[in-house]
Amino acid sequence: MKRAVIIVAGGQGLRMGGELPKQFLPLNGKPLLMHTLEAFYKWDNEVELLAVIPKQHAGYWSMLCREIGCAAPHRLVYGGASRIESVRNGLQATDCDGIIAVHDGVRPFVNSNVITNCFNAAESYGAAIPVVEMIDSVREIITHDSSRVFDRNKLRVVQTPQVFQAKILREAYQKELKESFTDDAAIVEAAGYSIKLVAGNCENIKITTPLDMMIAESLLKND
Repeated sequence: MKRAVIIVAGGQGLRMGGELPKQFLPLNGKPLLMHTLEAFYKWDNEVELLAVIPKQHAGYWSMLCREIGCAAPHRLVYGGASRIESVRNGLQATDCDGIIAVHDGVRPFVNSNVITNCFNAAESYGAAIPVVEMIDSVREIITHDSSRVFDRNKLRVVQTPQVFQAKILREAYQKELKESFTDDAAIVEAAGYSIKLVAGNCENIKITTPLDMMIAESLLKND
């Protein structure tokens, strides 16, 4: 069955600070996005990879690939004004009719077992996402000045890749999409489909702040 991965890296990464979007920041000599692409290529060197990036940075990315050398063959897709638009552009750029994954470009530490398990679950159930258990205690806000404890055992932290049968993901993206949808699982669920939860890996962090970069550097040193 044909498989494709849409790697979304169309944001500006303002929380990281500086002028360069976070997906292009160097980690051990390579941009974050390059590490992410190569993680999927290492998993399956025949998977179709689509990197969705801001149009204004396409030339810069091509230069990085020439000078550093990206080991993962991929196609460039231009991102939209929002994450939803970027994923939609990725969907339009592939004719994959099998299984399609959507992954954050700044999650380079997803492991191969998690990817395999998500693809297998999506093939069986239609839609699958990796999750990890909550570690911290959490509270629910009731009013401006009141809150109450919430059972963290009922919560899971959502990661990517979020993986779907292609027909399901395409159908979901043809419906009216709300700005409140923060990921593809929410969009697919709103279209009437159930989401299968798969155990993720704790190292699969989304790198959004300078502290995250420090953690990522540590993870690479201990790899």
